[in-house]
Amino acid sequence: MDQLIKFLESEGVDKALLAGVRAFREKYPTEPENEARVPDPEYFYYGKNTWELALAAILAGKNLLLAGPKATGKNVLSENLGALFGRPVWNVSFHINTDASYLVGTDTYDGTRVSFRPGPIWLCAANGGFGILDEINMAKNEALAVLHAALDFRRSLDVPGYEKTDLRPETRFIATMNYGYAGTRDLNEALTSRFAVLDMPVITEENLQKLISRRYPTISVKIRDQLVKLYAELERKAESAEISDAALDLRGLLDAIALMEQGLPSGSALDMCIVNKSFDAYERGLIRDVIAARIPTDLKRGDVFPA
Repeated sequence: MDQLIKFLESEGVDKALLAGVRAFREKYPTEPENEARVPDPEYFYYGKNTWELALAAILAGKNLLLAGPKATGKNVLSENLGALFGRPVWNVSFHINTDASYLVGTDTYDGTRVSFRPGPIWLCAANGGFGILDEINMAKNEALAVLHAALDFRRSLDVPGYEKTDLRPETRFIATMNYGYAGTRDLNEALTSRFAVLDMPVITEENLQKLISRRYPTISVKIRDQLVKLYAELERKAESAEISDAALDLRGLLDAIALMEQGLPSGSALDMCIVNKSFDAYERGLIRDVIAARIPTDLKRGDVFPA
């Protein structure tokens, strides 16, 4: 937490908001039995304004919906928020078959008796956790109706046959949704109204430079800057529909750098982590052309990470 606070201070995040975070953590300390569920993020989210909007919503007791296209850092920010506030996190990855019993819990027979097996939403509520609701618009709206009472002023879960469970005051839910993915649908108004919605911006070139340098401090500045410009070029081509957004993968770019650090030539690393994520041979050729204009294919570890 101290490292993350220092990072946010260095980014110029509002001091009053950071003071609010410290007060929150003092009021709601992490229980020893839940410490293993508090995230230890590999990457920090870069974006001062987005941080301030998210912190204000969490401190005001609101739930967050992080909406936007791919590669905008929705999952990174979600994990960072759990770490910053010191709360145990329960992740729920939604899909078309997600139902209410999976989210809240269901009866199960253990060989001797029937008992309630709690689901991630119930566990989050009972432990004062942060629930990360990933790709929430993948699930059917009728399955999500079970969340309505948990997300509004009632802040409770009422499981038939069991006692009502009230959410602890430090409980928050952070949902993410991508635009235009196969299998996604629009959220109904009743659910959307229960969130503060944050439209996630695409990472700027300056912030991408910071992100790469923080994770790989010994990387060549020249190579780093070319990788940043490469990502921006792929983004522009995806926006103009010259290529699909399959290659617009921030995780892939960072993974490619990790493979170069392990000694893989730059061409092979970028092929594995960016180019080959398109399954169309013609498009792969276009993506390779974009990469070749920025990054030689034969760079070795010593070229990318000079001594």
